[in-house]
Amino acid sequence: MLSNFLIGLREGLEAGLVVCILVAYLVKTGNKQKLPPIWAGVGAAVTVSLAFGAGLEFGTQELTFKAQEAIGGTLSIVAVGLVTWMVFWMRRTARHLRAELHGRLDAALAMGTGALVATAFLAVGREGIETSLFVWRSVHAADDGWRPLAGALLGIATAVLLGRLFYRGALRINLAHFFTWTGGMLVVVAAGVLAYGVHDLQEAEFVGGLRNKAFDISSTVPPDSWYGTLLKGTFNFQPDPTVLQVTVWLLYLIPTLALFLAPVGFGRSVGAKEQKSTHEQAEAAGRTDGRGDGADGDSERVRDGARRAGGRTVGDEG
Repeated sequence: MLSNFLIGLREGLEAGLVVCILVAYLVKTGNKQKLPPIWAGVGAAVTVSLAFGAGLEFGTQELTFKAQEAIGGTLSIVAVGLVTWMVFWMRRTARHLRAELHGRLDAALAMGTGALVATAFLAVGREGIETSLFVWRSVHAADDGWRPLAGALLGIATAVLLGRLFYRGALRINLAHFFTWTGGMLVVVAAGVLAYGVHDLQEAEFVGGLRNKAFDISSTVPPDSWYGTLLKGTFNFQPDPTVLQVTVWLLYLIPTLALFLAPVGFGRSVGAKEQKSTHEQAEAAGRTDGRGDGADGDSERVRDGARRAGGRTVGDEG
């Protein structure tokens, strides 16, 4: 349940952060009448994400056991790839997320209503598809009834509440630190999902070594005990993994976590300072383009919380 709460919270907060930035920018630039297309895009993204999750759940029920395991194992690997890409993408681009979304929104405003709907749909839909896939895989891996799904829904609900508080300026947290900690935890969770996916492929006889156990501590950590269930539901822990599962788990977890926790500037090119300077100049130009409200520097923060969520607070990551 905890792992699914985490994925729901993080993915939901990312989507909520994007929506806050889009809405705040439209309000600030005097385009409040353009908000309905944004909400239409968000609604369409949520609908597609739910339909995708339902398709995964009901579309595999009539398949044979081996086919189900083969599909489950393959989708586990895909889910891990998406989550890994997501945490590294947010880590790398969080500081420039506001400027990037503002640029896309300017282009969409020039193109019309359909482009606004598409901008919101693509920005939110990506998070929704990732959430549906990862939660579906985690729910099946945990095999713990309704609790994993409840954890994901609770995480999404919490993210919606936090997003609303951000926009209203009622809550301020260091989003850079938040995404770093949750990203590191998700890497650990993803390692367990990957190992479980390999086990599925072994049961489907796509990969060998199913009977070649690395160890068996079932007597020490019974799968049906409360702590065994907790470990499985949180980290996809298995008391009797195969050698291949342990190998894949280690090969993924150690280098991925090391790269993720490395300083943001690790391996950055010498042109990074010039890129930062260019970005700052673009930010300054955006504040004087004549579309703002003409107030002092504090007016750049629309309702404070949303602006911080989209810019300065996330930028603390550097």
